[in-house]
Amino acid sequence: MPTVKAAVCHEFGTPLSVENVQIRAPEMGEIEVTLEACAICHSDISYAGGAWGDSLPAVYGHEAAGKITSVGGGVRGLAEGDSVVVTLIRACGNCVCCAGGTPTLCETPYDGDLGPLKTADGGKLHRAMACGAFAEKVVVDQRQVVKIAEDIPKDAAALLACGVITGVGAVVNAAKLTAGQDVVVIGAGGVGLNAIQGARIAGARRIVAVDMSEEKLAIAKEFGATAGVLATGDKPWRDAKAAIGAVRMR
Repeated sequence: MPTVKAAVCHEFGTPLSVENVQIRAPEMGEIEVTLEACAICHSDISYAGGAWGDSLPAVYGHEAAGKITSVGGGVRGLAEGDSVVVTLIRACGNCVCCAGGTPTLCETPYDGDLGPLKTADGGKLHRAMACGAFAEKVVVDQRQVVKIAEDIPKDAAALLACGVITGVGAVVNAAKLTAGQDVVVIGAGGVGLNAIQGARIAGARRIVAVDMSEEKLAIAKEFGATAGVLATGDKPWRDAKAAIGAVRMR
């Protein structure tokens, strides 16, 4: 099998080791993506720190973007040279959830120990979160990618794979926010900012951002917040309630 460089975790809580690993060619329904960017999600940090256990050695990373460089059999709508975002959302397409229109809740289990990665000497190498994107290349299911325009910067596109869809999805799919409603978003970090952006897209009337940082509240305004509340105040919950009546950020 060909080799690529990857950042491998051999022991929880220790630095990752950049080394050569083996990666097999894409099989039925799979594609190979040569990556140009991969974000570092807090989930990756938690996994590498041992917070959730899992198999070792392992390759983490699940917010990536790049170009398709090989296509397996049965792949539809994708071709070599396409720019894509790669995500951890792996759907079988056949279970009750997939058939019912909720592929993010796919019930088909996935075993990362049986993925396309091997150590340099052919040993087991866990592909975490069905991605293993802390590497030069990934081989993933065709349902794990979305084709994007060539001119979208890959470092920005990579964020779509988790942080953006988590925040926007929480508002649009989970909370089912509708036009004209008001929303309070607690925390203006990566996910929070995208929840604010999702609320703006959904047509929220007023969007109140709550955070402990004035700087983050200012950024929240750029993403669509109409008011900001500093969580370090005496009674931030009252400030948030009062801010529902505010039209512009103060």
